[in-house]
Amino acid sequence: MSEIRATSIKERKIKQHGFDLAFDIIIKVLSVLIIILVMYPLIYVLSASLSNPLAITRGQVWLFPKQFTLEAYKSVFGNSKILSGYKNTILITGVATLINLAMTTICAYPLSRKDLWGRNVITIFITFTMFFSAGMIPNYLLIRNLGLLNSHWSLILPGAISVYNMLIMRNYFQNSIPDEIIEASTIDGCSNIQILLRVVIPLSKSIYAVLLIFYAVGHWNSYFDAMVYLSSEAKYPLQLILRNFLLESTQIKDDLGLTATIAEASLSYVSLQYAIIVVSSLPLVIAYPFMQKYFTKGVMIGAVKG
Repeated sequence: MSEIRATSIKERKIKQHGFDLAFDIIIKVLSVLIIILVMYPLIYVLSASLSNPLAITRGQVWLFPKQFTLEAYKSVFGNSKILSGYKNTILITGVATLINLAMTTICAYPLSRKDLWGRNVITIFITFTMFFSAGMIPNYLLIRNLGLLNSHWSLILPGAISVYNMLIMRNYFQNSIPDEIIEASTIDGCSNIQILLRVVIPLSKSIYAVLLIFYAVGHWNSYFDAMVYLSSEAKYPLQLILRNFLLESTQIKDDLGLTATIAEASLSYVSLQYAIIVVSSLPLVIAYPFMQKYFTKGVMIGAVKG
């Protein structure tokens, strides 16, 4: 009887092992397919930016560059508008992200403290603003009345804090900073500001890395607010210059009545467009891997708990 039972258990283990093996194979195959789907557009853009425009328009570029050339990148870095846009984007992203993190911390930390009277009511009022906004025209009138039109501050101050990101940081403070540490710091004579600066922030690197990515990517990719509030081309961010460039290149081809092949061969619009995409995306692509470990930890703790 015991031999039959042992044989049955062994057969179940073999079946379970076979099921686990098949499941692992399916997961790995799906993962490879997803990686290919995600990576191929990036590789294609990079290859196209290094290829001859004629090869691109003829559909000869698939994976590797055809007729390798750096002319597109020479044109990008030789274009004063693009360099000016790059400088403006770096300035706006850097200043705005620092303000975002400061304002988010100032709002999230008090709401995470259990000794703050009425914090739940305050949180409800703040959350209410996530679902209702004045709209584009009232916002424009507000920016105009504040004297911020045609200023980089019009792209920075209106979005100084994100309620969603503030709630993530508040949850992180509540669930990841032990109350005993706060109490010990209070007993040692630390004020609330000292607790925040010396205890809470040093223990919250992961959530700051997450919000740094969220805010920076949002500012880096933004162009609509600049299109509405800025009138001076010298103050345009890179994304708006890229958008205008794409529209201008399409308009020129339509006005001249040229075929796509002739237009791209003479003006190198195709490869230049891809080169601008690569140049505009490169800083974030380089920065993300260094923050990956903090990003995963911060999102899981800050968003799932609480």
